[in-house]
Amino acid sequence: MKIQDFCDMVKFEEIMNNWAKSTGLATVAVGADGKYISECYNFTEFCIDLTRGSEEGRRRCEKCDREGEGVYECHAGLMDFGIPITLNDGTVLGSVIGGQILPENPDDDKFRSVARELGINEDAYIEALHKVGVKSKEQIKASAQLLGDVINMYVRDCYQEYQNNQMLERLKVGIAKAAEEISEANESTSKIVGFSKKQNMLALNASIESARAGESGRGFAVVASEVQKLAEGMASVSKEITSKLAQLTETVNELND
Repeated sequence: MKIQDFCDMVKFEEIMNNWAKSTGLATVAVGADGKYISECYNFTEFCIDLTRGSEEGRRRCEKCDREGEGVYECHAGLMDFGIPITLNDGTVLGSVIGGQILPENPDDDKFRSVARELGINEDAYIEALHKVGVKSKEQIKASAQLLGDVINMYVRDCYQEYQNNQMLERLKVGIAKAAEEISEANESTSKIVGFSKKQNMLALNASIESARAGESGRGFAVVASEVQKLAEGMASVSKEITSKLAQLTETVNELND
């Protein structure tokens, strides 16, 4: 199950975009396979173009993306976060990751050392670093938690609606099948009614013939009488079944409407 299977991703993107605009933090959503499922918001030159632009930097960043939980300091020295996206039963569908923010004014020497480790031009790295925003750890944590809460609430609501729609579809199929079977039962009942009428006619004819036969036809008259009673019983049962089927048909039609 993927988030894209049941969520309105336009609304999903709107939530992500509004959060990024209001907080100034970077964010992106990833699926359970680690692949991006949303646009990247507020991604910095420092992270995308320079840190991830180097082979070693990209390897370290991808490791942080996979393993980072809550609010944490990334390998390059910025504050990042990773909040899982889950269903009510605990199923993990992906996560919202981001941050790319400083918790305090940076120590240039520390970041020059990182640049050398990653094989990045130091001056370009420091210039990009000074464009990165600064927020307290408390602000970063609160912002990340807010995004996680809102996204999880939205995804779970979408999934519940998806489940409800699936259940309604199954119910419609079941109702249609029931209506078909009721129709077949009505046809069978009509045949029973036809047989009952024929039995009544046969019983009547037998009674007439036995009367003509006089004493010798008396036994035949008894049989004819029993056949007539059986036919009347079949007609009564058939009428009752037809009545029940009519009520059931009405109920099924109401559900279909």
